[in-house]
Amino acid sequence: MKRTWAIAGIDLHLEISGTRVSRSLTEAMRAAIADGRWAAGTRLPSSRTLAADLGIARNTVAQVYEQLTAEGWLDARVGAGTWVRGHAARPSGRARVPETTRPELDLRAGVPDTSDFPRQAWTGATRRALAHAPADAFGYTDPRGVPVLRERLAAYLARARGVHASDAHLVVGHGFGDLLALVCRSLRERGARVVAVEEYGHGRHRRIIRAHGLDTVTVPVDENGADVSRLEECGADAVLLTPAHQFPTGVPLSAERRGRLVRWARRTGALIVEDDYDGEFRFDRRAVGALQALAPDHVLYAGTASKALAPGVGLAWAVAPPPLLPALMETRETTGGGQDAVNQLTLAEFVRGHDYDRHVRRLRHLYRSRREAVDAAVAERLPDCRVTGLRAGLHCLVELPDGTREDVVEAESARRGLALEGLGRFADGSAVTGARRPGVVIGYGAPRAHRFRDALAVAVAAIRAARVGR
Repeated sequence: MKRTWAIAGIDLHLEISGTRVSRSLTEAMRAAIADGRWAAGTRLPSSRTLAADLGIARNTVAQVYEQLTAEGWLDARVGAGTWVRGHAARPSGRARVPETTRPELDLRAGVPDTSDFPRQAWTGATRRALAHAPADAFGYTDPRGVPVLRERLAAYLARARGVHASDAHLVVGHGFGDLLALVCRSLRERGARVVAVEEYGHGRHRRIIRAHGLDTVTVPVDENGADVSRLEECGADAVLLTPAHQFPTGVPLSAERRGRLVRWARRTGALIVEDDYDGEFRFDRRAVGALQALAPDHVLYAGTASKALAPGVGLAWAVAPPPLLPALMETRETTGGGQDAVNQLTLAEFVRGHDYDRHVRRLRHLYRSRREAVDAAVAERLPDCRVTGLRAGLHCLVELPDGTREDVVEAESARRGLALEGLGRFADGSAVTGARRPGVVIGYGAPRAHRFRDALAVAVAAIRAARVGR
């Protein structure tokens, strides 16, 4: 038999079988401790309470407690109670899942400093949102997302990014990857087969596309962004781009190529997926506007709170072309996608009170100063290297002298306790043209404030060491 009992409001679970109750209870409790289900320090109920919950004699429970205490599994003191002894758990033989640990120093691209999360303002927004939300806001909501968030995001995107946004066509997801998977499933069901991607980009995004039965073809990236002229010949049904600030090279898609891209989409009926992952962070002049404004019926615009707030917020949004929206909603319904109403209500309040704007402005100032520090360090200590791309976002590309090996720079960095990635880490395998100089991508958004200068100094030292050894 299986029994669950509560101790001070905490539910615990035991399995007892057979007719030899004492032996079965002993083995069940021993197993619960051995495999880690009961952690060291877990308080057990009194013998009287447990006996009543299990429907067995109190003496039986008392004898089991005594035996397990004698074996070293439990600790017991008269008047104090019984609990699992520290370090009592034995190895279970099961493989442990390795834990993901943050490196001591971190300059990886696309990683924000989560210690900058606006805890106080977010907490205040949560309180206000929960205090004023109607009861039905906590029920099963619109599959597109909480209405008030879609309304406020639509207004914000129109104001800050120039997006032609309507809350009716705005879809909220758990992150960009969630939205990309939704788009890929919808495209596949509509008969699409091929999605074009930039030759450098997020490997995870390419894997998501392929995991949904779509093939990928790559287009080269140069100083003018993705070479969209290649779309004419590759037969793509859609293309995924980072036009405002190409990830990871940092170049924008030129005006000429934007026009050519839009003409291609209109002529072929293909979909453009615009990943505006850090569009709010432009430092040297007015931000590059969203591509979506040029062709709202052919561009799906996607943004995320991961860079401006934190990945843990788990929210992203897409403004979908009207013809695609029904397919997206049908796919969401059949895949069971739900909504995090509390976080969405909080973000809606955060945007309404302009806390989001203020936080973005503060981060923009922070990242501008860090980018300036990278520029200065390269100019002073690495004169044969060059920082390329827009003064924007949370990362930049540092081009290395010809012949310098990216893997050597990575190894030198790792030896010094720094996580740093070469440009090749972002390449789409053999499809890369190979015309670029070697480089490393400096993610200056990642380090904690007090470690940024240390991380930058280590990166410079690693690059210098790699140059000496080439």
